[in-house]
Amino acid sequence: MRLRIASYNIQKAVGIDFRRDPMRIMDVVNALEADVVALQEVDKRLGARPSVLCRDTIGAETDYVVAPLADNDVSLGWHGNAILVRRDLEIAYVERVDLPGLEPRGAVRVDVRSGAGAVSVVGTHLGLVRYHRRLQLQRIREHLGDMPGRAVVMGDFNEWSMERGLEPLERDFRIVSPGFSFHAARPIAGLDRFALGRDVSLHGAGVEEGPLASRASDHLPIWGDVEVRSPDVV
Repeated sequence: MRLRIASYNIQKAVGIDFRRDPMRIMDVVNALEADVVALQEVDKRLGARPSVLCRDTIGAETDYVVAPLADNDVSLGWHGNAILVRRDLEIAYVERVDLPGLEPRGAVRVDVRSGAGAVSVVGTHLGLVRYHRRLQLQRIREHLGDMPGRAVVMGDFNEWSMERGLEPLERDFRIVSPGFSFHAARPIAGLDRFALGRDVSLHGAGVEEGPLASRASDHLPIWGDVEVRSPDVV
């Protein structure tokens, strides 16, 4: 099972030019040509948390469907986390995962299946304090149970260090930082990352640094080409 995965903190569609432009975000997402896209900061934080992206526009202007993660009619995701899945893939399972911490945080899980197999994709936006981030990653690891091999965790990990902070995943996952993704105007930190289970191999990864992506949000999107090994392959 080969997939292109991507993760993008869209900062509620507000670019570095201080313009809120949802269609610009959709153009960046389309250009990634990914099969599964984890989005962060897709919903506003107050009130009913309405999405800054239009569900109908996604259906009309992209090849994606929105994974059914929202718990109301106006949000696209949960705690700002949404996952887009290409139409020719099956969404076999979805779940929302509460994360500990002083501020409300969550993760979302979508199991994606094709004729070649299945993979669990977890999208998240971790907290600002390393102690809480470790607790949040531990919760995600526990949620995946005893068999995390065919799983991918991706999102804005909010971790500036390349050596510390992600310990709860290090035993069972390969942590991948495709490059500096923040700040889009002058990238100096790899806050956006992938964590790949043991049955997921990486064939290429990068940061989208084109002129449109460099204006559309304060983060640049990251992408990775992965292959998920079949359970009967040893």
